[in-house]
Amino acid sequence: MKRLIIIGAGGHGKVCANIAFDMKKWDSIEFIDDNYSVLKKCLEFKIIGSMEDLPMLPDDYDYFVAIGNNEVRKKIIVELEKMHKKIATLIHPTATIGLNVLIKEGTSIHQNVTINVDSTIGKGCIINTATIVEHENTINDFVHLSPNVALGGQVSIGSQTWIGIGSTIINNVSIGNDIIVGAASLVLQNIEESNKVYYGIVKNGGKHT
Repeated sequence: MKRLIIIGAGGHGKVCANIAFDMKKWDSIEFIDDNYSVLKKCLEFKIIGSMEDLPMLPDDYDYFVAIGNNEVRKKIIVELEKMHKKIATLIHPTATIGLNVLIKEGTSIHQNVTINVDSTIGKGCIINTATIVEHENTINDFVHLSPNVALGGQVSIGSQTWIGIGSTIINNVSIGNDIIVGAASLVLQNIEESNKVYYGIVKNGGKHT
């Protein structure tokens, strides 16, 4: 029997379980969550333990980290790799994936996403509902593209960057590591300075905090 263990039984975990269920790849879907003693179930799926139980679970199960926070998701995926656990990738059947697209382990591709030709999606990314990733994009590890984000062609997004809901990034723009782009922003230029929040129409240095 093929089993999937999802780590994190919050809202994002529910969405990931729905994707896994629709993929029809696993005979059993279960959760690990530190609120195990309170929750017991997430949707129709059992919560079988907390993070401290993870090392005791079989290595032949598939594991997926459903944590929205980029830094925490990275930390848990690194722990899974050290334990030699098999890390799953979730791709919803409604997603459109172009030719020569590389999607690395631990990433979730949500409902109605489009990823066009010659793009690379890194490890542990979230490509959320109805997002468009155009041709020849490079999305580095542990990035979150929120719902309805639109990336033009040849865009590069640095690791652990979060692009807010409904944002648009024009062609040939590069965004660095550990950057937040606020909801409904329009990015017209490269963004290099890390650990800042950019918002609105980002040009000529952009608005940031």
